[in-house]
Amino acid sequence: MFAVIVNSIAIVIGTLIGLAAKKGVPKDISSALMKGLGVCTVLIGIQGAIAEKHILIMIIAVSVGIFIGELTDLDGKINRGAEKITSKFSKKGGGEDFANAFVTSCLIMNVGAMVIVGSLNAGLLGDFNMLYTKSLLDFIAGIMLSAVMGAGVLGSAVFTLFFQGAIVIFAETLAPILSNAIITELNTVGSLIIMALGLNMAEITKLKVINYLPALVVAPIIVAIAL
Repeated sequence: MFAVIVNSIAIVIGTLIGLAAKKGVPKDISSALMKGLGVCTVLIGIQGAIAEKHILIMIIAVSVGIFIGELTDLDGKINRGAEKITSKFSKKGGGEDFANAFVTSCLIMNVGAMVIVGSLNAGLLGDFNMLYTKSLLDFIAGIMLSAVMGAGVLGSAVFTLFFQGAIVIFAETLAPILSNAIITELNTVGSLIIMALGLNMAEITKLKVINYLPALVVAPIIVAIAL
């Protein structure tokens, strides 16, 4: 768990540095940086999604995931919840921006083989090298994301602590379940969602990306049934 705690602290420190830097950045420059970071995020998504070997599984997982998200209004519920939280600290609200920053940072920092394999290695072998490498990457990502998206990025530190921590603690139980096929599918479907986030950040689209999140649950179920 020590490496997971280090990872979470790295995100917090990086985010605080980014928030401090954000105060001195003019709004027009911040907007331009957001679009630039969005384009970079699209590229990250493409690089991950291009590894998809079972395109039909991705299509079904994303379609079913969006259907569930739209049916339950997941986007609306999360945004309204975030609005309630932010209203306690600011009269200006900003719940949607907070939720977008939280979801974007959680996905960028917690989607990918490095997260799952690194956490399994830590839990099974006591090998923390991959998580330490990820901590450095998340530190840098925390600075960049919070500088343009705001305080919602801090929430990803908590999510990382619980998500990666759970994999480390239950590594022996999860290892047989998390096959290479499931890890690959989670990575590719997650990367597709990251690409959608990037398109929104670049102001090319206005997709309700939060409604795509159920696809991350649907994908491994399909893999377990079909492969």
